[in-house]
Amino acid sequence: MSSLTPLPTSERKAPVPGGPRGIDRLLSRIERAGNALPNPILLFTGLFVLLAVVSTVLALVGVSVTVPGADETKKVTGLFTGEGMRWLLENFVPNFATFPPVAAVLLMIMAVGVAEKTGLLETVMRATLARAPRALLPYLVALVACQAHVMSDVASIVLPPLAAVVFKSAGRHPVAGLIGGFACVGAGYAAGFTLGSLDALYVGITQQAASVLPGGTDQHLNLLVNYYFTAASSLLLGLLGGFLISRVLEPRLGPYQVSADEPEEQNLALTPAQRRGLLLTGLVVLVYAAVVLFLWLPAGSPLRGEGGALVPSPLLTGIVPVLFGAFILAGLTYGITVKALTGSESVVTAMSDSVKTMSGYLVLMFVAAQVIALFNWSNVGVLLAVKAAAGLQSIGLTGFWVVTGFVLLVSALNLFIVSGSALWSLVGPVFVPAFMLLGMSPALSQAAFRIGDSATGIITPMNPYVFLTLALLRQYEPEARLGTLISRLSIFVVPFLTVWLAILSVFYGFDLSLGPGAHIGLE
Repeated sequence: MSSLTPLPTSERKAPVPGGPRGIDRLLSRIERAGNALPNPILLFTGLFVLLAVVSTVLALVGVSVTVPGADETKKVTGLFTGEGMRWLLENFVPNFATFPPVAAVLLMIMAVGVAEKTGLLETVMRATLARAPRALLPYLVALVACQAHVMSDVASIVLPPLAAVVFKSAGRHPVAGLIGGFACVGAGYAAGFTLGSLDALYVGITQQAASVLPGGTDQHLNLLVNYYFTAASSLLLGLLGGFLISRVLEPRLGPYQVSADEPEEQNLALTPAQRRGLLLTGLVVLVYAAVVLFLWLPAGSPLRGEGGALVPSPLLTGIVPVLFGAFILAGLTYGITVKALTGSESVVTAMSDSVKTMSGYLVLMFVAAQVIALFNWSNVGVLLAVKAAAGLQSIGLTGFWVVTGFVLLVSALNLFIVSGSALWSLVGPVFVPAFMLLGMSPALSQAAFRIGDSATGIITPMNPYVFLTLALLRQYEPEARLGTLISRLSIFVVPFLTVWLAILSVFYGFDLSLGPGAHIGLE
């Protein structure tokens, strides 16, 4: 850990002069490079124009591509041709209207929004952490943080300060809870037993990217294609995060001393109404889950697939509305019990407010949908995928080495493009079909992307929640600087990347399913 910036001592001395300057210079370069990039919407608009020009040029010179193992040769078609103009006019609206991530993400956002606005999700976290034994507290914080993507970006706002308060009430260093909570939320963001809008976003883009190749639409993709992998990862990453918080981060902070500028200690105890709300909510969700399983598991049940198969089945392909119902029931039950919901109007308001925050996402998805559709229609996507797969094979980069290289590439790009939707829309249409040509399933490429899209996001100044965490840190350490915060967060990056890649290597090496019906290789 010698590369870390010297941390303030218990006497609250300023950092060693010159200590953080190297880190500050590096962060400044990353920030300048990231700021030089256009807004993701403009980035995809430029990519669409570039793709239109390239497709037209390739079409004029008669470029074609043959997919290995397929008899058909595909010609590249250009957008700036008569055929291309007709296609664009006829499909401009359907490209967006039928883009898989949009409807699924909005549906999940509405449902989770009700649970979040009523206070259910925060209450669950409080109930989980408030009475945890002092020795187990770092591990529990890390484990909860690795499930927190169900709350979307709200997790980065709610959990870190809550973890700081819980640590302080347990006699531990609150800064360890604050920084450890934020680090585990971000570095383990795409892991977890929980499912949310992030999963809907990933699988929707993966589905579109897979359709670049002939037969790609036959892949059975659903919200659970990475579930076994993410569930197992969240357990191991939770243990790793707890170890790093308690054995690496907290000892470096020195003895904790109260500052006059610190926020007042909060009462973490749940009210009788909150406890009653959690109990009733748990019972309602259990009954709901029992009904769903009854409609799926027994022989002859209506939610079984063709020939009575459990996988694939209507339940898995329709898991989004099933989860929508679960979150709505949970939010309504808790909200009515604690009187956070006063009528139907408050429910509509909670759902509407959640969707309002997605306006930027909708604009991005509109442009991304056009780019991916043009990739597919023009056959440039097929051409790039075939060339990429052939290039990887020509340099001997195959098997899990390809996966590792992809994770590292995404990790590097994540320093500059922190939006998961933008980044996956950018790299997915090339690497998903390229991996398929190498015999790897779309579920595997999506699992690899989850790793790269998580770990490095906590150390880039392009992440706005880094600055929020810095503001919270200054309540405990007024002299703290960005370099100080990044140096502490950096201890999580390499261990999380390494362990998460090791977990994926076990799934890959033993050919374990990444989720229900989601294999490592193509079926």
